[in-house]
Amino acid sequence: MARDADGYPVTASPAGVRRSAAATRDLAVLDERISGCRACPRLVRWREEVAMVKRASFRGEDYWGRPVPGLGPADARIAVVGLAPAAHGGNRTGRVFTGDRSGDWIFAALWRAGLANQPTSTHLGDGLELTDVRVCASVRCAPPANAPTPGERDTCSPWLARELELLPRLRVVVVLGGFGWTALWPVLGAAGYAVPRPRPAFGHGVEVPLAGPRRPLTLLGSYHVSQQNTFTGKLTEPMLDAVLARANELAAGGGTTSSSGRGPAGRE
Repeated sequence: MARDADGYPVTASPAGVRRSAAATRDLAVLDERISGCRACPRLVRWREEVAMVKRASFRGEDYWGRPVPGLGPADARIAVVGLAPAAHGGNRTGRVFTGDRSGDWIFAALWRAGLANQPTSTHLGDGLELTDVRVCASVRCAPPANAPTPGERDTCSPWLARELELLPRLRVVVVLGGFGWTALWPVLGAAGYAVPRPRPAFGHGVEVPLAGPRRPLTLLGSYHVSQQNTFTGKLTEPMLDAVLARANELAAGGGTTSSSGRGPAGRE
C-alpha cells in the first residue's frame, strides 16, 4: 500500500476504502488507514484548504488537515457516533470532537458519566483518557458547511463498520443527530444486525434494541451537540446526561427495551 509524505497509507477510492477497512485487524491500524484516506476529492480539497488558510485565532497552529480517526479503547462497551469533524475543531487538532464547542459539550458529559478522566479535550497530549467508550464520526473529513453528501457518507461507511466490528464488547451505540442515525443503519445491516423495517425514526431518547451476530446491541438517539442545538436549549446538559446514564445502564446489562424501541420522536 502506497504511503503519503507523512507515512500514512493512502486509500484513494471507494473500492479501496472497502478493501482496506475489511482487511484491518486492529484499531491502531484502522486509525492509521483512516488518517491517510483520500477517497472523497471534495472533502480532501476542503480539509486541506482550511488547514492552509486557517482561522485567524489559530494562525500559529499546525492543522491536522486529514481524516480524523476515532478515540477510545478497544474494550469499550459504548460507542458515540457523531456527524463529521469541524473545520477548525477536529480538522485542526487531529482528535474527534476536540477544539470546538461541540467537543466541550460531549467530553464534559462523558466525564460526568464516568467515561472520561477529565471534562475537557483541547489538543493531543492533554491527558484525556476514555474508559468503556469509543467516540467516532460517520464521516471522517471536515465537510463544507458541515454537510457531507450521501455519496461521501456511503464512501466513508466501511471505516465506521469496521471500527464497530473491532469493538468485541460493544453493547450500546449513542447516535448524535439524524445524519449519524441514517448513516448507521446500512452499516449495522452489513454487519449482520437485524435492522427493523421500516427503520425507526430518529428522536432524542429513542431506543432501538437489535439482535446481532455476537450479542444484542441497543441504539440510543440524542440530539447532536452542535451549537445550534446547545445555544438554543434544544439540547441541555441534563438531557445529554440522561442518554449517557442510560447507555451506562445498558452497557452494564441493566434495563430492557421493547422490540419497537422507545422514547419521544423528535428531529435533530
